[in-house]
Amino acid sequence: MRLDAIFTNGRIRTMDPDRPLAHAIGVLHGRVVGLDADLDGLRADRVVDLGGQAVLPGFHDAHHHMSLTGFRLASLDLRPGVVDSLDALYAAVAERAATLAPDAWVRGSGYDQNFLEGHPSAEALDRVSGGRPVLLEHVSGHMIVANTRAFELAGFPGREDVPDVPGGHIPRDERGRPVGLLQEQAMARVYELVKPMALEDVHHNLGLASEQAVSYGLTSVTEPGTGEIRLTGNTPVDYHSYQLAVEQRQIRVRMTLMPFISTLHPYADLPERDWLGLDLGIRTGLGDDMLRVGPVKIVSDGSFIGRSAAMHDCFHGDPGNAGVLLHEPEDLTRLIVGAHLAGWTVATHAIGDRAIGHVLDAVEIAQRRAPRPGVRHRIEHFALATDEYIERSARLGVIPVPQGVFISDFGDGMAAAVDPAKRDLIYRMRSLAEAGIVLNGSSDSPVSDANPLVSIHDMVNRRTRSGEILGPHERLTAAEAVRAYTFGSAYAVGQERDKGTLSPGSLADFVALTDDLLQIAPERIRDQQVTATVVGGEVVYGDL
Repeated sequence: MRLDAIFTNGRIRTMDPDRPLAHAIGVLHGRVVGLDADLDGLRADRVVDLGGQAVLPGFHDAHHHMSLTGFRLASLDLRPGVVDSLDALYAAVAERAATLAPDAWVRGSGYDQNFLEGHPSAEALDRVSGGRPVLLEHVSGHMIVANTRAFELAGFPGREDVPDVPGGHIPRDERGRPVGLLQEQAMARVYELVKPMALEDVHHNLGLASEQAVSYGLTSVTEPGTGEIRLTGNTPVDYHSYQLAVEQRQIRVRMTLMPFISTLHPYADLPERDWLGLDLGIRTGLGDDMLRVGPVKIVSDGSFIGRSAAMHDCFHGDPGNAGVLLHEPEDLTRLIVGAHLAGWTVATHAIGDRAIGHVLDAVEIAQRRAPRPGVRHRIEHFALATDEYIERSARLGVIPVPQGVFISDFGDGMAAAVDPAKRDLIYRMRSLAEAGIVLNGSSDSPVSDANPLVSIHDMVNRRTRSGEILGPHERLTAAEAVRAYTFGSAYAVGQERDKGTLSPGSLADFVALTDDLLQIAPERIRDQQVTATVVGGEVVYGDL
């Protein structure tokens, strides 16, 4: 037998407990066929010297908005560190506006009011935009700011007569006019002016995001939400965009796509009329190694840093604000049960403890009605979780999907948003593992940067920007964090037989690094670099 490639002279951690270390990997048809002595006497079309570098299975981000990441890479960058004051934000908008046609939209994204003096205002944006419409996205994706021209295009001249929106919030001035900020469902009226996006723009953005992903050592990504253009989707044909990008090799990472719940519908011609699905019964699991259908996505509440997550208690220092539910409990139950009955895995965004409780209630009802042993329903974020909710998740087989990188990016703001007695309940990880839950790794890119090394660093160190250790008991070892970002994220989408370890039969996806993450001091993890990324035995980043 002649192999396609043999990669030699590596310090390989396979993450396979039965065979944890190796020096060589043999590849045939995109899969690992053997390690070390298994390869004795075999020849290959290519022999690649890894130069003694540290090697791990490819990183898998369990919650990464690929298309939105690409959009933000292509738009005006307003993230903390790039823009750190409102004056700097307004100057950046003015500079971008001056390069655009008189009627073009000024689009920017990534601002965080916690690092500014507050949210931008419509009136201030009017002064710097030269009469152009402006739409700025909050880093969380759950808020936008629009200027007066944008409101006019939406049918509200002078920002007058804007109605309240169920499931949304519109802060107003003393005259009752919106100040510019739109939260949750209130964003839809302005987003309808700029979406659906042109397919060539979606294609371009996916290419940008893919280039970034492979440079970070990502070989697989789970995209949490396609088809719903008011939130993170682009067009009603998002699957077509991804399929085309994969076919044309614009996307080089393996993709699992979650359709939004709004794309599902009842089967009117079936007796099971409370099922929710796609035409022809398409559901979770359809696809191949490069592109497959994942869980269906539901958003049940808002954001932590935007203080719109649904909490049992009001946000600290914000009396009267306990966040917002985007679906009443009975409606959420109907959606989760309907998708469960139709064979879907369900992934529900739930950040606040009140929202998490409602999701667990709905999953329990679904499993009582139609038991599906082994199904891996998910709760995306799982940000403020009690011991009770962790125990219930473990018992129900629900997989929480928290983001470690949020500790350094937003930890101080999240800690300030809750009563001090609850701070150790924020983005828990070790407690999940101790309950028997398989941990996974994710970034929620572009809410946070997608670099897995930063996320792994935060999962181990849990140090906020100010230097506080948030939830000391929740820290992981480097080995646990790496396993979460490889095997665990594959497990979260039912793909652990193909991904997450380097063992015979697995996909030949791996990453070479400047040093061994399991051997260096924990505080050095984020400083390491990806030197090469390999997908299916093909080098897609770096020079080997």
